Amino acid sequence: MLKDNIPITAPKKCMCCPWSRCCGMGDFRPRTVWLGHPEKREQRYPRNVINNQKYNFFTFLPGVLFNQFKYFFNLYFLLLACSQFVNELRLGALYTYWVPLGFVLIITIVREAVEEIRCYCRDKEVNSQIYSKLSTRGCKLKSFPADMIFLRTSERNGSCFLRTDQLDGETDWKLRLPVACTQRLPTAADLLQIRSYVYAEEPNIDIHNFIGTFTRVGLFDLEVNCLTKILFGALVVVSLVMVALQHFAGRWYLQIFRFLLLFSNIVPISLRVNLDMGKMVFSWMIRRDSKIPGTVVRASTIPEQLGRISYLLTDKTGTLTQNEMVFRRLHLGTVAYGMDSMDEVQSHVFSAYTQPSHDAPASRAPAATKVRKTISSRVHEAVKAIALVHCVTPVYEANGVTDQAEAEQHYEDTCRVYQAASPDEVSLVQWTESVGLTLVGRDHNSMQLRTPSGQILNFTILQIFPFTYESKRMGIIVRDESTGEISFYMKGADVVMAGIVQYNDWLEEECGNMAREGLRVLVVSKKSLTEEQYQDFEARYIQAKLSVHDRSLKVATVIESLEMEMELLCLTGVEDQLQADVRPTLEILRNAGIKVWMLTGDKLETATCTAKNAHLVTRNQDIHIFRSVTTRGEAHLELNAFRRKHDCALVISGDSLEVCLKFYEYEFMELACQCPAVVCCRCAPTQKAQIVRLLQERTGKLTCAVGDGGNDVSMIQEADCGVGVEGKEGKQASLAADFSVTQFKHLGRLLMVHGRNSYKRSAGLSQFVIHRSLCISTMQAVFSSVFYFASVPLYQGFLIIGYSTIYTMFPVFSLVLDKDVKSEVAMLYPELYKDLLKGRPLSFKTFLIWVLISIYQGSIIMYGALLLFESEFVHIVAISFTSLILTELLMVALTIQTWHWLMIVAELLSLACYIASLVFLHEFIDVYFIATLSFLWKVTVITLVSCLPLYILKYLRRRFSPPNYSKLTS
Repeated sequence: MLKDNIPITAPKKCMCCPWSRCCGMGDFRPRTVWLGHPEKREQRYPRNVINNQKYNFFTFLPGVLFNQFKYFFNLYFLLLACSQFVNELRLGALYTYWVPLGFVLIITIVREAVEEIRCYCRDKEVNSQIYSKLSTRGCKLKSFPADMIFLRTSERNGSCFLRTDQLDGETDWKLRLPVACTQRLPTAADLLQIRSYVYAEEPNIDIHNFIGTFTRVGLFDLEVNCLTKILFGALVVVSLVMVALQHFAGRWYLQIFRFLLLFSNIVPISLRVNLDMGKMVFSWMIRRDSKIPGTVVRASTIPEQLGRISYLLTDKTGTLTQNEMVFRRLHLGTVAYGMDSMDEVQSHVFSAYTQPSHDAPASRAPAATKVRKTISSRVHEAVKAIALVHCVTPVYEANGVTDQAEAEQHYEDTCRVYQAASPDEVSLVQWTESVGLTLVGRDHNSMQLRTPSGQILNFTILQIFPFTYESKRMGIIVRDESTGEISFYMKGADVVMAGIVQYNDWLEEECGNMAREGLRVLVVSKKSLTEEQYQDFEARYIQAKLSVHDRSLKVATVIESLEMEMELLCLTGVEDQLQADVRPTLEILRNAGIKVWMLTGDKLETATCTAKNAHLVTRNQDIHIFRSVTTRGEAHLELNAFRRKHDCALVISGDSLEVCLKFYEYEFMELACQCPAVVCCRCAPTQKAQIVRLLQERTGKLTCAVGDGGNDVSMIQEADCGVGVEGKEGKQASLAADFSVTQFKHLGRLLMVHGRNSYKRSAGLSQFVIHRSLCISTMQAVFSSVFYFASVPLYQGFLIIGYSTIYTMFPVFSLVLDKDVKSEVAMLYPELYKDLLKGRPLSFKTFLIWVLISIYQGSIIMYGALLLFESEFVHIVAISFTSLILTELLMVALTIQTWHWLMIVAELLSLACYIASLVFLHEFIDVYFIATLSFLWKVTVITLVSCLPLYILKYLRRRFSPPNYSKLTS
């Protein structure tokens, strides 16, 4: 049986519904796809689709209810409402407790349903991409991958290029060759006639070791929840105190439950619905912000998290950069050409081919002859070398006018697309095309270049030595068919090429200068070989490749025998341009107290260069490049060396990071968290997620992950806030993220303005809702004490519901529009964001202050009503309830820092609703009594006494200890 092992891309994980596992459809296991055996193709596997939904049709309602009642806050109110079915515990009508609870649940269910529908639509859009399915009747378009997918390839050489950017972050094209026995089939459909099968192992996290064979014959709520537990504890204490003051008389255990129900307003049921509705408003504001167009909020439950980010972890390519390589500099030692002088390079190339007599002596001279070359010949030789030393393949695609075969035959420029293992190489080939030397054809054995005059130059590829991370260079040996000259071209990093090229006094200096400009530098060299020299090398090279022992070492030794005394031709400088305003955005984040970590799959040199170029590392900061370590001892020594440095950015590779985390996880994270910036290169997707998780565990701070590709999804989903950038690598990151932006620069406004406002507004809203409930609970406690601590309700249930909904809901909820500074000021002074990182807007200190305010105001209102209206005790409900509403409206007005017209409407509307509703409350409130001048005057006094002293204290505090933003607004 003939068996060929070939690399096969791992299938995406299928996030099936929970019921699929019960049916055997959700387990990830190896699979065998049979070709030519239709009777063996009945076994079914999970569909290869993307699913980002949390629920399905059957699990939606149970799942939503479970996620709501797993919080103590909601579970408490459910038990409270259920207790009213017990006659001995009932304090009023059932709707008093069930209507608010039902209202909260309806709001939650509607919000979750909207999120699920949006998620379903996004997944459907991605899963509806059209693929070509190969069948016996030819290729048929399908909306999702199934069976065998037909990849468009170059008709001439049978190879295809794949991108693994969704797996490892590498955006380059990888060359993949078909199985030997399938390379020369007459048609693609003949593949189905081969009786064979393809085996693929189950999905795993190591994409480089995937096995496939061809065989023939995919905080804020917790803090609020903590505060509600404290309030519940206070509720229990108050109830026990009340029963204790009754000396535990009678059936005191029932009295405890009645007091728990009577003071249940201490834990406000409206808190959850107010916060949820507030988050919807914050999300709407983000989507409507014209200064960050295209921003999408996919998780409307966590906008306030954006206001407390301590660590930002970002991808590089496509996130900080545009993922577009641009050729910037050609340096020949004595002369350099930049973007503004490329026309000179073009003229030199043109003259080299229109005036061959000038170039012939230099280019065809024997290797031992020393000929002083002209600038024109040197430029031509450099451009020619750049056009040859690469792994780029031109691919021709039909454009509707010319078919593919004809386009390839005539080298149609409009149909040509370059594919390569690196975008750097594509940019170099595109540059040689722009100056007159065009790569028009390539297969395994030959290469064709077109000159400015239209002449086709043919080169035979004798040997090619691909780039590796260890060697940091690549080489190619070609024979010019027109002259028979054999040339060995090589390009690579300056650190390795410095020992390969002939002695010179400018290489190191100019490489440093170009690197400081943020360019990715390559050194290009050449060596001419005689036929005898090449034949000797080929014999030794073949012998080394046939070795059984130490094959890699012997092959490398043979290649290195050529890599000596090579002629230095030029330096090239390529730039992966940063996205617009990346530098000021990173500066804003740094000034806001946010530490930025860059996690990328790129090489160490590239990552370091981008970090400097983007000013992730400031000019006055040192960079410690963590030496490559493989053992515990090496990691220990390197950590000690790093520990001696201060205020130093860290650059570390994924392999060294793995060793450090294995043996010295705590020590490494402690040192890394102290760094102003960290760059992790050669990071696998699982490592990115691991770093996020470790930061959360070790620091307890909130993290935000930003990326644009599928390889960033694990990091985005692990972070507290995930932000996807819609770029050239698809929408996988955007779909999986909580927030989606179109450019990295929008992150500054998303955090500094919307994140800050959302957190401060949520904190203020939650505390005000707690204050509102504690006020009425305090009044109830005072009222019960007047009746010798009896469990007698002060207000009927519908009055309490009306108080927290109709009469005060709109003014209190209007606080979601309040802001302490303008958005322009928040962007100009990101230091304001630092104050939020300590959690001061919602802390135990502020919570205690609001509790004391609530107790003070509730006591003043109740005792004031009892003292001023002692002779009219029968009207105690009207007096205290009116004072309570007026106090709440006045407190909202005194709390607002920036007025919005909707706030004024909310205040006036609430007051009007109360006055209008008196007609329906005549059974409890005497309208004629309220209309008296004495009533109005005394209620005004109670309201002023409850609010005015607090405002004076607030004014004095701001006078002598003003907040940071007050200095800016003044």
